Amino acid sequence: MRRELERYRTEIDTATVGAVIEVGDGIARVYGLDRVMASELVEFPGDVLGIALDLQEDNVGCILLGPDQRIKEGDQVRCTGRILSTKVGPELFGRVVDPLGQPLDDKGPVESENYRLIDIKAPGVVDRQPVHEPLQTGLKCIDSMTPIGRGQRELIIGDRQTGKTAIAVDTIINQRDTDVFCVYVAIGQKLSSIRRIMATLEEFGATEYTCVVAASASDPAALQYIAPYAGCAIGEEVRDRGGHALVVYDDLSKHAQAYRQVALLLRRPPGREAFPGDIFNLHSRLLERAAKMSDANGGGSLTALPIVETQEGDYSAYIPTNVISITDGQIYLESDLFFQGQRPAMNVGLSVSRVGGSAQSKAMRAVAKSLRLDLSSFREYEAFAQFAADLDEETRAILERGNRMMEILKQDQYRPMAVVDQVIQIFAGTRGHLDDMALDEVRSFSMELVDYVHEKHADLAESIASSGDLSDEDANKLAAVIAEFKQARQREKDEPAGVTTDA
Repeated sequence: MRRELERYRTEIDTATVGAVIEVGDGIARVYGLDRVMASELVEFPGDVLGIALDLQEDNVGCILLGPDQRIKEGDQVRCTGRILSTKVGPELFGRVVDPLGQPLDDKGPVESENYRLIDIKAPGVVDRQPVHEPLQTGLKCIDSMTPIGRGQRELIIGDRQTGKTAIAVDTIINQRDTDVFCVYVAIGQKLSSIRRIMATLEEFGATEYTCVVAASASDPAALQYIAPYAGCAIGEEVRDRGGHALVVYDDLSKHAQAYRQVALLLRRPPGREAFPGDIFNLHSRLLERAAKMSDANGGGSLTALPIVETQEGDYSAYIPTNVISITDGQIYLESDLFFQGQRPAMNVGLSVSRVGGSAQSKAMRAVAKSLRLDLSSFREYEAFAQFAADLDEETRAILERGNRMMEILKQDQYRPMAVVDQVIQIFAGTRGHLDDMALDEVRSFSMELVDYVHEKHADLAESIASSGDLSDEDANKLAAVIAEFKQARQREKDEPAGVTTDA
């Protein structure tokens, strides 16, 4: 008895508790949580978590992160004392998780014990440095005309089914041999679409350095609302350790719709298109967290590729204009170009990168410096040529060059290219080496040319790749190699015909 009495210890468990007074549509009103903090996780019966989002004088509005069917009026609600956070760390890469860091794949629990607040203040100006390192997408049209730098925020915008996700997935695949870790945030997508993207990443060996944060269309709106912030927190952990991360938000249109649903159910006053008044702040405080940190802060970077879907090409709608004004440029994908077979279907005139030029390799800058203006002129002349019977030589030359450059910029999905290969192909087009070639041969010629340079003149390709520049000597060599390859290709075409004639 004495021994047992000595071991006896009294422990008092104190917790702030309240009671549900109303529940429905993923929202619960709770009375009695007088010490709850904003964005604190609260615990409902049945292991359902909620977020205290609406702090009123006499009750607290909580958005539920799980089903509300088993929650009823009078149920006890407990404060957890934990502000909304998610698991972070290297253990999450190669995994598929929900916005709270819980696994959605069949690979067991996520081992990381590190948590990070999902909504924090973005780094200040003093903690940053200008974007100066390229983040290669492997796509010719983007790396040449709208280049992306590490720490940049580049918007991908266009109608549905125009290849927005394909650009993001290609960019992730292209980081395979780099030191960039990738986070793909799927917001409000069908589960079949998310599985297809995961299968693609696995097929091309991109899963080991990629974390997929999934909040599908069947998940509560609350999970869709916090998903991009969770993905950003995972990327920030990499950045703050001095590494480089890329986060894709696919897409912020559905994110805005999820937040609108939550806000309207919480009875917040609606504004334009029924979105709450703080919808701009919602996206700006997310995208401002993408940064290239100063050397004193580790020199890491977080690059953001937000995706926004337009309706019938209307990029002047509320959410698209909001995000365009926040980001450092946009890649605008046009339905007409897509249906004409131009993939990626990037509209040159409406696409821009506001900081990427300083992060572009010297070799690419040398060969593509006039490409944007040339293609913009081509689009204008092309529209004019539809109504003109006779064209002067100069106009015809612009149209011929433009058609060939559009052929060169076509690229198959999931086939990102190395920078040196892009430089070789664009050099051949912009310097007029393909002007005398039939249009239907341009694409095959440009692909065979790259193989020829690597096989027969590997030293030239190595020189361009290692220096990142295209010197006058290398440019002259490359021009000679292209002429040599054209002659060799022509001989191959003529030889069978010659043999037949002799016979």
